[in-house]
Amino acid sequence: MKTKLAFLAALCCIVPAAFAATPDDGSVLPFPPAPTASKAGPTLQESIHKRRIEPNRFPKGAPNVLIVLIDDAGFGVPDTFGGFAHTPTLSKLCNEGISYNRFHTTSICSPTRAALLTGRNHQRVGNGTIAERAVDWDGYTGVMPKTAATMAEVLKNYGYKTSAFGKWHNTPADQTTAMGPFNYWPTGYGFEYFYGFLAGETSQWEPRLVENTTAIEPPHDEKYHLTEDMADQGITWLKKHRAFSPDKPFLMYWAPGGVHGPHHVNASWADKYKGKFNQGWDKLREEVFARQKAIGWIPANAELTPRDSTMPAWADIPEAERAFQTRLMELYAGFCEHTDAQVGKLVDFLDESGQRDNTIILYLWGDNGSSAEGQNGSISELLAQNQIPNTIPQQIKALDGLGGLNALGGPLTDNIYNASWAWAGSTPFRSTKLVAAHFGGTRNPLVVSWPKRIKADKTPRSQFYHVNDIVPTLYDVIGIKAPKEVNGFPQDPIDGVSMAASFTDAKAPENKHVQYFDNNGSDGIYKDGWYACTFGPLSPWLNAQPGLDKWDSSKAVWELYDLTKDFTQMHDLAKQHPEKVEEIKKLFLAQAEENKAFPIGAGIWLRIHPEDRIKSPYTSWIFDDTTTRMPEFTAPALGNHNNTVTIDLECGADASGVLYAMGGAGGGLTCYMDKGHLIFEYNLMIIDRSIAKSAEKVAPGKHTIVVNTALKAAKSGAPADIVLTVDGKEVARTTAKMTVPAAFTASESFDVGTDLGSTVSRDYYERRPFKFDGLIKKVTVELK
Repeated sequence: MKTKLAFLAALCCIVPAAFAATPDDGSVLPFPPAPTASKAGPTLQESIHKRRIEPNRFPKGAPNVLIVLIDDAGFGVPDTFGGFAHTPTLSKLCNEGISYNRFHTTSICSPTRAALLTGRNHQRVGNGTIAERAVDWDGYTGVMPKTAATMAEVLKNYGYKTSAFGKWHNTPADQTTAMGPFNYWPTGYGFEYFYGFLAGETSQWEPRLVENTTAIEPPHDEKYHLTEDMADQGITWLKKHRAFSPDKPFLMYWAPGGVHGPHHVNASWADKYKGKFNQGWDKLREEVFARQKAIGWIPANAELTPRDSTMPAWADIPEAERAFQTRLMELYAGFCEHTDAQVGKLVDFLDESGQRDNTIILYLWGDNGSSAEGQNGSISELLAQNQIPNTIPQQIKALDGLGGLNALGGPLTDNIYNASWAWAGSTPFRSTKLVAAHFGGTRNPLVVSWPKRIKADKTPRSQFYHVNDIVPTLYDVIGIKAPKEVNGFPQDPIDGVSMAASFTDAKAPENKHVQYFDNNGSDGIYKDGWYACTFGPLSPWLNAQPGLDKWDSSKAVWELYDLTKDFTQMHDLAKQHPEKVEEIKKLFLAQAEENKAFPIGAGIWLRIHPEDRIKSPYTSWIFDDTTTRMPEFTAPALGNHNNTVTIDLECGADASGVLYAMGGAGGGLTCYMDKGHLIFEYNLMIIDRSIAKSAEKVAPGKHTIVVNTALKAAKSGAPADIVLTVDGKEVARTTAKMTVPAAFTASESFDVGTDLGSTVSRDYYERRPFKFDGLIKKVTVELK
């Protein structure tokens, strides 16, 4: 006993000593706790009680921070800067603050977000590609390491209240279930509150929402829209902050799903743009380019880059397809305006509550350029990402069963526009999202507003900056230093530089001298006015691209541009300056090695080797109706593997409801009962529906239902025979003409006994979530 007491006494001495050894200058976080102000004597009479005071770690007058990150929106989109979509909030903040016309992202979602949140290059922090395409090289794991603390983690330690809303997309796709682990969710990265979705996209009408670490369902309300909900939830959080911690500054990261696909918005917003795109994308680019020059957003000597030879001209689009193509663009433009309007609600509240003056707002118009992933235009966005062959007449015909063009933008489609509209949205540059070589993929407008410290200035800032510069800029203007250790983890170096000097001086000397870019083997590097790049193996606007397995980055052809004279990368000088090309290529390889970007092109690995994709390690499961919201990337691969699903249930007469479902309206599969009939549907991205329905009703009582799926060939996308049996007797069968090669959706789930979120079958949409009215005792799944 004496030994134990001695040990505890020693421990009590060690712990305070350890805290005492922690520096109090912010180099090591968390800060040491404030020492007691009281004195403990043997008796109460000999003791003094005084409450300790936790010091304010943040400097006096530290600003609030609001970061707005729009998704998939290019340089030429907002009318603030000569584009076609009305963005009054962006214009208001620009008119009251400053703007940047040479600010850059990484050309793709997760990597940009990782660089924004940590201040490091995207591959240094494990995000060389999107979370769903992560592979097991250090630069591509999809995990932001704890050696690169986010701005939220750092500012939280200084006393900031922190929150994140909307799209996250920085959690490994196989760690997003209700069982976690939660280390890499927003709340594990310093955000005290999170309201949004974890995947790369979700329905705006029926989003797959998470509050902190708990899955929640939106209301089945025709007036509901996710971006509007985000604005309301953001304002609610700000009100709570004002009530509970008014003396603390806040950090809010507000990153909507808008305007990533699916382009979901109420028709009234899209109707504002009716007829405004009938001239087509070629003419639209000329109009935007002229306005960009007229307002001084781009240099007077800038040249408009040509359309890629593999992209169609508007004149090539058949007259019968033009209404489809223009409606897709009207929806995108309306979605842009609608999203900007929700940002306006947040700004208005800051004005009304008297907080705007000392709030620094960074409004990033895009995490990359406009998205060409819709390719020829699509009613289901993942058609392209699965490389499923289709035609526009085929898609228009599929729309007929949904109400025609009026269905676009609604809950039964996952529409996204033609890649050539994205090209127009990247005016004056030549490429789009996914291309890191050209600025159409990586250059995005940035507006900064901070009335207390930044005077309105119409002169665009033209220093070369990158999304990794946001963190060091905030640390600089707040008045803190990047920590050397956080939560016991020594910290990686910060790659960004501070932009603070340009806040007050439009002509501040450029202080970023080198920045590399890499995405899917599309590479580039900036060095003091020069830019060298190589396009890479992928053209995002094309469907099937054979030969990826033969692509060799060491044989890539590089281009060279003098950006001091060539704003738009119009003139390739590689042949005139071969020595400069070799010099900068060597610098690129050195940067790539230092930042864990090797092997170059790792982002395309899963296109070549889909068998290596993130998937469940299991081959058999036992479920019941408590299994819901199981993300597709962790669920059984029912859509593209041989499998048997066995359902033990008990039902009444005319039983109805979903037995199990995977995916959503844009693509998925579902097994359900309707008035006693057993039905299975394989929804191949809306363009094809394979349905099996029992002729006879399933009698009341206990039954064993088996759904057997057998692929006709051992290859990606092979057709599949689906057979339904009840108590050993075949009752229905169908053949899926093609199976989904990769995944039905990014965020929809596998559900037992219900179909949550966007419904797989349009036939029970009005009865969603169509919960089964019997008893599901057990669902056994076996992959073969």
